[in-house]
Formats: sequence, structure tokens, C-alpha cells
Amino acid sequence: MRKHIGKILIALCAAFGGWVLLAPFAASFLIVERPLERADAILVLGGSSTYIERTQKAAEVFKSGKSEKILISDDGGFGGWDRNEKRNLRFYELTQRSLISQGVPADRIELLPGQVTGTIWEAKELKKIAAGRGYKSILLVTSAYHSRRSLWTFEHILAEEQINFGIEIADTGIQTPEPFVWWLKTRGWQIVAAEYVKFIYYWLFY
Repeated sequence: MRKHIGKILIALCAAFGGWVLLAPFAASFLIVERPLERADAILVLGGSSTYIERTQKAAEVFKSGKSEKILISDDGGFGGWDRNEKRNLRFYELTQRSLISQGVPADRIELLPGQVTGTIWEAKELKKIAAGRGYKSILLVTSAYHSRRSLWTFEHILAEEQINFGIEIADTGIQTPEPFVWWLKTRGWQIVAAEYVKFIYYWLFY
């Protein structure tokens, strides 16, 4: 009996050790970057509770001179209660205010038309206006673990528009966990594990 228990413990330890080694790669696989020197516009992808890290990166990219226009979207979500305005601000409003507070002029920020409920719909909204404006390059800004699916989605949906897409990611550790420790946090499972489910769904149905 003890011999069997010992084998089980060894197997469990081996499985745990293997997971510790593989888990960071599971997170890192979702992360992709493709900088552009210049872009017709920067598109900050909606992320509700991750808008802080995304706007920090977007403001940094804007101030580096890579583009003169920032596009944002309305994902329909609401943030916390604002005591001054006595209402729950929408996340797109919080996104806009965060960008302005970091030095982006208000007249350089534009809200995409319509309300979106996911990355696929942001891509479709961009497609509606891209051709008319003659966009040839768009720099996406999003959270790290959202980057691979985002780039795939926009290139897939706007393939006929022949737009050169780049992507820059927000720093991890602000609102999303680092790749090496994501599995130790509930937030990590909500983001990283769920992202795999979403990516598979997008690949199958879009």
C-alpha cells in the first residue's frame, strides 16, 4: 500500500513540476508584438477592466509620434460610480479620460461608431470605415494575452482591405499577471485560460 502511495506522490510531483515549467509557455504563446514605425491610426481595443494598462501603452505610443489619431470603442460596459457626475461612467469614457490625462489631445481621440461586444465586432466596425478613409496601416494596442487573437482577428476580417496591422502590448503586472505567475492567481485563470477558449471559438466560427 505504501509503495502505491509513494508512486502516486511521485507522479503528482512530476505532474506539478511539469505544469510549473509549461504554464509560462502557455501564457507566452498568447503574446505577440509587431511594432510599426508609422500608422494611419492607433486602435485601443476595448477591455473594460484592463483599460488602464491599455491606455498607458496607447498614450506612450501616441507620444512617440507613431500616429496622430487614436481610435477607441464602446464595449457597452460600465465602470464604478463617479461621485462628481453621480453616475456610472462607461468604460469608453474612462478610456478617453485616461488618454487625455496622459497628454493625448481630446481632438485626436475618436470613438468608433456602434457598440461592440467583442474583438470580432471591433474589427467589423473598423472595416466599415477603413476603405473610405484610405487606411493602409493600423497599430493595435491591447493587453498582452489578448494580442495573438486580436492580430489574427483583424487580419482575417480585413484581409480584403490590404491593411498592414501592427500590434503593441500593455505591460503585464499592471492589471494582468506576469506570464510566470499567472496560474497562481484567480485573475490569471480568468484571462489566460479563458483566452484559449475564445481563440478556439474564433478560429472555428469566424
